[in-house]
Amino acid sequence: MTEATHETDDSLPQHLPVQGRAFVVDRARAADVPAVVALLRDDVLGAGREATPDDLAPYLRAFAAVDADPHQLLVVVRDEEGTVVGTLQLSFLHGLSRGGALRMQVEAVRIAATTRGSGLGTALLRWAADHGRRRGAVLAQLTSDLSRTDAHRFYEGLGWVHSHAGMKLDLR
Repeated sequence: MTEATHETDDSLPQHLPVQGRAFVVDRARAADVPAVVALLRDDVLGAGREATPDDLAPYLRAFAAVDADPHQLLVVVRDEEGTVVGTLQLSFLHGLSRGGALRMQVEAVRIAATTRGSGLGTALLRWAADHGRRRGAVLAQLTSDLSRTDAHRFYEGLGWVHSHAGMKLDLR
């Protein structure tokens, strides 16, 4: 599996100092997939919808597609020991609305339980907004399950606003 090169992401890896700690934001690699899946499973919603850690084949296929797409960026955050303690995925969406503006969709934001409350989530989302600006996005958007009230308070504290009602349709 070859990993794609993305000209617009040449700023990675990037140091992300948080309260005296030295985190690094980096493009995820195939070897990071088990750690990312573990982060996705580490909450009530994810524990019920993500596959067991020994069934990584669908995640590895999805990773290959995401990594090959220049409009997608899956990042991990590593701590001083190189352990993956955070992740998020950015999707860059071209559209005709807003004068043909580029939007950035933020998804799958996860911080390891051992690192929550450290300021890493705040730093990571600020990094994501800066990254979106560098790529020319004029709007960042995210969706969050309605049951994640703590996450909603967190996002609102960073300036995100409830401006739209999102809906989903299960296509299975």
